[in-house]
Amino acid sequence: MKRIVIGMAAALSLFTTGALAADMAPRPYVKAPVMVDPVWSWTGFYVGGNGGYSWGRSRTDVSYFNPVTGLGIAPPAGSITNAAFDMNGGIAGGQAGYNWQSANWVYGIEGDLQWSGEKGSAVYNCVGTAVPAGGVCLPGLTFLPAGGLAGTTLTIDQSLQWFGTVRGRIGILATPKVLFYGTGGLAFGEIKTTGRMTGFDGFGAPIASIGSTSTTRAGWTVGVGVEGKITQNWSAKLEYLYMDLGRFSSGPFTLSPALPISANVSSHFTDHILRAGINYQFSGPVIAKY
Repeated sequence: MKRIVIGMAAALSLFTTGALAADMAPRPYVKAPVMVDPVWSWTGFYVGGNGGYSWGRSRTDVSYFNPVTGLGIAPPAGSITNAAFDMNGGIAGGQAGYNWQSANWVYGIEGDLQWSGEKGSAVYNCVGTAVPAGGVCLPGLTFLPAGGLAGTTLTIDQSLQWFGTVRGRIGILATPKVLFYGTGGLAFGEIKTTGRMTGFDGFGAPIASIGSTSTTRAGWTVGVGVEGKITQNWSAKLEYLYMDLGRFSSGPFTLSPALPISANVSSHFTDHILRAGINYQFSGPVIAKY
């Protein structure tokens, strides 16, 4: 009898436990979070600013002529008619462009405009021992200056007022966030030339005149750079450019009518540019889902 009662109690206990378990709600299914990884896209429009320094060089020749007759004047030995001088200074400006990314390659076009503080100067002269007629460097001189050595001096000051470029860019991604690129294209800029000419009038009295001309030149530029993503939209870059604006003429600078001598100036300007910049890319972030 005892065994029957114990067996019935055990069976009842198992039944009750199973019924309670059946009444419990199942554990809810929770979906695992989706893993995301940002894709560092370089495709899109961008704008930015930059600043740096430039090491320019002007190779300048001076030729003299008689403005009355139009004939050239051949400066005697000892005259300085050609020289090269530095035109260094700070630069600052802005740029805008568009990039296309294809796998690890990035292609683009960029334009920029720059303020420039580059400037330099050199002194040229036409000298010789004055003869009774004044010599070729002082035509018409009737009274010799003290010392008997007479001539004209031309001081040239040049400054690059501003410049800009329109360039293609092609680069390869060393990592998804770091781009190494080459660039090249059109360059243009305005160069101002100021000339101060000094000499003597027909009676040996010192005279001087000042004039200036500005010219906008077009040339070419090539360079290299590296740019790195800071965030999806912001990037920083370091860039070197070599720029050649070609040869241009300035003047004439003259002492006429007090003295019939004038000078034309021919210059060739090149530049080495190093600048750092920051860009903002307008395209939004691209997210890859796994």
